[in-house]
Amino acid sequence: MAQEMRVQKFLSKAGVCSRRKAEEHMLAGHIKINGKVCKELGTQVDPSRDTVEFQGSVVRLPESYIYVLLNKPANYITSLTDPEGRPVVVDLLPKTMPRVWPVGRLDWDSEGLLLLTNDGKLTNLLTHPSHEVAKTYAVKVRGLLTESSPELETLRTGVEIGEGEVTAPAQVRLIRDNGRNTWLEIVIREGKNRQIRRMLEAIERPVMKLRRISIGPLTIDGIASGTFRSLTHAEVLDLYGEVEATIPERAQPSKRAQKREREAIERGDLPDHRAKKRKNRSK
Repeated sequence: MAQEMRVQKFLSKAGVCSRRKAEEHMLAGHIKINGKVCKELGTQVDPSRDTVEFQGSVVRLPESYIYVLLNKPANYITSLTDPEGRPVVVDLLPKTMPRVWPVGRLDWDSEGLLLLTNDGKLTNLLTHPSHEVAKTYAVKVRGLLTESSPELETLRTGVEIGEGEVTAPAQVRLIRDNGRNTWLEIVIREGKNRQIRRMLEAIERPVMKLRRISIGPLTIDGIASGTFRSLTHAEVLDLYGEVEATIPERAQPSKRAQKREREAIERGDLPDHRAKKRKNRSK
């Protein structure tokens, strides 16, 4: 029997937008079902039978999910397209790869870890502020600081980055300095626009270089700038565990895919994530 679902859920699973945003699009007349504008929020669709359009384009659920970790270089836009013709992050992926989209953003001049997927459920869970997924950054700032500098204490307690906009407390530690500038490690659990840069502008320590090195359990280790790798199934499970959600059936790998993954791990092409966790527990 075909599985019916509300239009909002369908659009979320397809990665178009969150369910709440889908309601706004429906009320604005941006959604069509079988050629007719749909504004009824309780409308159900059958993905195998009904045609859903968003702003003139047909929307389909992916046949299988893809999860990619990319080490974004500077001077790439975190987007699928750019009207000004600048390079975008998907230019770094094979042209034969099915459509995926970035989860969250990194600025044009920022570098580091970026997750791309066609899993709309996971996208919305990871980007929803209620889940407070940790994101870790290595940041080079102008000038010398120490662990006890008042500026860092300000970041640790929360800093005003706009009119009435205050950040949650961040974890901050000093990594090293070169005699003129300082490298910091900053962990935040929210995603305000350009947050790290605005936090450091607020304490008058402008960012010279910014690199994201981890998102939740995922790290940039072993991924050269401008390259990518697939997530292992263990890593996907960990991401769903991070947001306390059940992994969907569509994200479960086939026996053939599991075999290919085991072979890639044995060759060293993919990390042995479970072995790493066992090693950490034994310490």
